[in-house]
Amino acid sequence: MESVAQVPQVFETTALSAAQDRSAKRYLEFLRVPALSAGLYVLPADGTDPQLPHHEDELYVVLTGRARLRVGATDHAVAPGSVCYVPAEAAHRFHSITEELRVLVVFAPAETPYS
Repeated sequence: MESVAQVPQVFETTALSAAQDRSAKRYLEFLRVPALSAGLYVLPADGTDPQLPHHEDELYVVLTGRARLRVGATDHAVAPGSVCYVPAEAAHRFHSITEELRVLVVFAPAETPYS
């Protein structure tokens, strides 16, 4: 079995936010290795979160903004500093977004397209 060399990397949220703004995409992946992938997810105030369940476990770290996160039938208030775990295949989405939401997202293992 061939091994993949892993090179440590450091990311700054300010630079990631600027790159995400330039991309004009809701989600900007910035790291992908076999064991995990990570990205920055941004939703505007009063925006709609169109995501579907994922095959991977997911960790959200709210950097800025305020909203609610519905996982299954349960709602959770989220704000800067909230850390949210969503198990693989669980239906979830952000809603009632009162301030632009910037969320660091970590998938484990690395996210794969939902088919």
